[in-house]
Amino acid sequence: MKALFFGEILWDIIENKPYIGGAPFNLAAHMSKMGFESTLISSVGRDALGRKAIKEAEKRGIRSSSIRIHPYLPTGIVEVSLDERGHPTYLIKENVAWDNIILDQDLIDHLSENEWEIFCFGTLAQRTKENREVLSQIISWAHPNYIFYDINLRQNYYHKDWIEKSLCQCSIVKLNDREALTISELLFGQTLKQENLAELICREYHPSIVCITHGKNGSSVYRNGKMEKVPGINGPVADTVGGGDSYSAGFLFSYLCGTSMYEAAEFAEMVGNFVVSQSGAVPKYPKWLEKEIENLKNKIKK
Repeated sequence: MKALFFGEILWDIIENKPYIGGAPFNLAAHMSKMGFESTLISSVGRDALGRKAIKEAEKRGIRSSSIRIHPYLPTGIVEVSLDERGHPTYLIKENVAWDNIILDQDLIDHLSENEWEIFCFGTLAQRTKENREVLSQIISWAHPNYIFYDINLRQNYYHKDWIEKSLCQCSIVKLNDREALTISELLFGQTLKQENLAELICREYHPSIVCITHGKNGSSVYRNGKMEKVPGINGPVADTVGGGDSYSAGFLFSYLCGTSMYEAAEFAEMVGNFVVSQSGAVPKYPKWLEKEIENLKNKIKK
């Protein structure tokens, strides 16, 4: 299956050490590990961090020929601070390469010539008008079977108009508890219960599935008027950077393999619980997780 991703590729600076990241990059890397052919459309700078980012993408099985080198903007960096529980706070640099993602004719041809099972994007990369225009072009050229939108709010880099348009474009949307409160007030002017919020999102904007994650308390998934709660898995936490991205990858992979919405969320919890127990957003998978992935792949073959 072919998966397409749009958005930021950057370096998280944690305790003065650089770690490759960006939600679309992390998601693409996880889905590549699960067996998808992952293509990430992004931009890096003409600098050492940019060259290293492209090598990191290739190492993780992400198609790097779709990552463009910006002629003058630097590769993006984010200063990440972790609290005593490992929860991150982000300071995201502006005017960087992924703020002006380049869509040229070669990429347009690649989009139109391939059959995409899923296209994934978020909110952060939409902070520039140029990227919002590129995003619309990608969707019009790619014609994916599914579109996944991770609301993934960062700092003040979001706007009601961007979110509403994104919700109208997607078939599956994911957000966390804090984002649910923000979206409830932003879109509907009131604090709604999560089931009511999911119902209104589906009614007003027409995605098929809404996923709301609750950290260690699991997640909830909504479809066709029904909200199902999936319990979390208690385990050690090293850091939560990339935890949401690994949940998204697990859910999408399992669901596209043909499992139910609830089963997909259970697998997502399993993947997310493992990832937050490790350092780094895309750690090496253990044998037991690789076996679970193979079992799901066999469902497709049957």
